[in-house]
Amino acid sequence: MKKLFFYLLAVTVFMACNSASLKNKKENRAENKYIIGNLIKTATDNIGIRYKAGGNTKNGFDCSGLVFFTFQSEDILLPRSSFDQSKIGQIIPFDEAKRGDLIFFKTNKSRQINHVGLITEANSSEIKFVHSSTSKGVIISSTKEKHYHDSFTQINRVLE
Repeated sequence: MKKLFFYLLAVTVFMACNSASLKNKKENRAENKYIIGNLIKTATDNIGIRYKAGGNTKNGFDCSGLVFFTFQSEDILLPRSSFDQSKIGQIIPFDEAKRGDLIFFKTNKSRQINHVGLITEANSSEIKFVHSSTSKGVIISSTKEKHYHDSFTQINRVLE
């Protein structure tokens, strides 16, 4: 009888822990969805701001500066360069991309990642992302554009 009691107690504690764990995951996903919405709003609110090499303020952004500034607005500290940002989070396949993921490129025949954007929309055939381009400043672009299609490298999920 004593063994049965301890077994039932252990099962109850285990179930309670798993239930709390599942609840925390659901709460975290809901909170992350809210944060991702804020990140996209912050980034897109900067559309039209000029490109500035090394810039990470509303006076001008480079690509990684825009991502750095955007995540910092939610108290999430990312590395400053696109190459270092590409090492954060989990690399995921193109067709699993979601809003809030980071998209990376090797532009102008670069051997390493040198450009980053924040995904605003995604489906299995196209990804739209906000970024700072050298010629147009902060804009939304698409992987259907030849330049970005040809230089696409990877997608990283920083927030689940």
